[in-house]
Amino acid sequence: MSTPIFSNHGCRLNAYETEAMKELAQEAGLKNAVIVNTCAVTAEAVRKARQDIRKLRKANPDARLIVTGCAAQTEPETFSKMVEVDAVIGNTEKMVGATWQGLAADFIGETEAVQVDDIMSVTETAGHLIDGFGTRSRAYVQVQNGCDHRCTFCIIPYGRGNSRSVPAGVVVDQIKRLVDKGFNEVVLTGVDLTSWGADLPATPKLGDLVMRILRLVPDLPRLRISSIDSIEVDENLMQAIATEARLMPHLHLSLQHGDDMILKRMKRRHLRDDAIRFAEDARKHRPDMTFGADIIAGFPTETDAMFYNSLKLVTDCDLTWLHVFPYSARQGTPAARMPAVNGAVIKERAARLRMAGDAQVAHHLAVQQGRLHRVLLESPTMGRTEQFTEVHFSQPQTEGDIVTAKITGQRAGHLLAG
Repeated sequence: MSTPIFSNHGCRLNAYETEAMKELAQEAGLKNAVIVNTCAVTAEAVRKARQDIRKLRKANPDARLIVTGCAAQTEPETFSKMVEVDAVIGNTEKMVGATWQGLAADFIGETEAVQVDDIMSVTETAGHLIDGFGTRSRAYVQVQNGCDHRCTFCIIPYGRGNSRSVPAGVVVDQIKRLVDKGFNEVVLTGVDLTSWGADLPATPKLGDLVMRILRLVPDLPRLRISSIDSIEVDENLMQAIATEARLMPHLHLSLQHGDDMILKRMKRRHLRDDAIRFAEDARKHRPDMTFGADIIAGFPTETDAMFYNSLKLVTDCDLTWLHVFPYSARQGTPAARMPAVNGAVIKERAARLRMAGDAQVAHHLAVQQGRLHRVLLESPTMGRTEQFTEVHFSQPQTEGDIVTAKITGQRAGHLLAG
C-alpha cells in the first residue's frame, strides 16, 4: 500500500475534514498509512472507533496507523494505549500541513507519538480549499467549528473547542471553486452552525452568509444547511428560507428532547413550544419543508411522562427524519452525575422513538406518489430530492446531474422513479 487509507466516523464536519486531510497527507508525501478520524458524540462511537482500528490493523499489518478526531482529542490515552496505534493527533493538529509533513518524515522506526494540544486555546478556524469528494454530486464546506454552549450531556466542545467562524469571503471562494469543479450541491457544515459570525467583525449571522453565497455564486444550483439550533435562527435565514428556491427545503434540527424540564437539565436554550413554533413558522414560509431532528432517549431523570413529551414532539413538529440517540453517559459531563434511567428502559424508549420516526417517513413517502421532484443523482440509480428523500431509478442516469423525475412508488424507505 502506498496511498494512505482514510476511515471516517461521525458527522459531516468530520467527512469534510477527512477530505482536507487527504490533500494534506498527499502534499506531505505520506505513504503506507491508515488514518482513522474518530467521533466522540457517544460512548458507542468510541467503541466503534476502537473496533475499526483493530480491523484496519489486521488488514494492514505493515502500515502506520494514525488516530485523530474528536475521540482522539478528548481521550488520547484511550488510543495511545492501543497496541495497534502508532500515532495520535488532535483536532487542531490534523488540519495543519506541518503535522503531516512530520508524520511523513518520521514514517519508519519511530516510537508512538501523541500530538494533542489544548483545543480551548484555539481562536481561529481556517477554511480549506477542497477539490474533490469522491463524486460530483454533493460537497461539504466547513464554515464554523467548535461550540460556546455547554449542554450537560455533550462532550463535543472539549473535542472541538470554542466557536470559531470561517470568514464569509473564504467560504464563498471555496464554493465557487467547487461549482467550477462541477458540484451541483453544497452543504454548509459546522459544530454549531447558527453561531457562525459571532466572532467575526460586525458579528454577521448565518442568514447573512447564506444570502451572500446565493448572491455571489449564481451558478450554484443547490445550497443545503446541515444541523442547526432553531432558537438561534436569524431573520435573514428565515427570509432565505421563504424566498430562495436554491436553498433546499430541508433542515435538521438539534432538538434533543420534547420536555421542558429535561431541556432545562440539558441546558438547552429552547423550550418545547419554541421548537413547535419554529417548525410552524418555517412551513408557513416554505410549505414543502421537511425536518430531521436529533432526539435523545432516556436522559437522566426522564420519567414516562417526560418521554411522552418527546414522543409527541415528533408529530407536533411533523418531523420526518429522526436521529435517535439512546442516552450514553460521557465521562466529564454534568449529566453523567445525574440519576440514570435503567438501561432496558432507555433501549425501549429509543425503539419507540424510532418507530414513530418510521411512521413519519412512511407518511412522507406515501404522499409523494405521482409528484414531480428535482433529484440530484449520487449514483447512476440513486439520488435525493430537495427534501433529501432518497429516490431509486429503474434506468441509469448521469451521476451528478439534477433531473426531474415522476415518483412511481416506494419501497423499503425510499421513493421509486422511472
